[in-house]
Amino acid sequence: MISKKLDQTRVNEKIRAREVLVIDSDGTKLGVMPTLKALQLAKEQGLDLVEVSPNANPPVCRIMDYGKYKYQQQKKMHEAKKKQKTIEVKTVKVRPRTDEHDLQVRIKQTRKFLEKGNKVKAVVMFRGREQAHIELGEAQLMKIYEAVQDIAEIEKKPKKEGRDMIMILAPKKK
Repeated sequence: MISKKLDQTRVNEKIRAREVLVIDSDGTKLGVMPTLKALQLAKEQGLDLVEVSPNANPPVCRIMDYGKYKYQQQKKMHEAKKKQKTIEVKTVKVRPRTDEHDLQVRIKQTRKFLEKGNKVKAVVMFRGREQAHIELGEAQLMKIYEAVQDIAEIEKKPKKEGRDMIMILAPKKK
């Protein structure tokens, strides 16, 4: 996001406006002046004229070291990216007639995923005549939820979608 913004930032001769509001490197307003005069001021200080707010009237330009500015913006973007946490949706699949022990294994997996902060998509897969007994599938999903309800909440209630019944569990907010 910011890298695109940096690519679009106009610097020195690329500034198109006739007049700009100029801010000095120490933050003092120098006022509205022709772009050429502002460029000359920046060159005298050995710095760049950077268009900070192109949509303002007149556009706001700042005298600064563009390389340093670009580096700081990339550093900020990198820090923001580090703080982002991606939440994955893990899938746990069972059948309407899955045995109790196998169901307990799936519950253990579900608990582990939820404790790591991931969402869990619990799926009951139906085959053939099993589709006539969706209450069995719903019972399986509710068993899973009841086993993890201390650390999870239902984000999406059990719902039949095609041959499957799906429920989404999310970790409880602290």
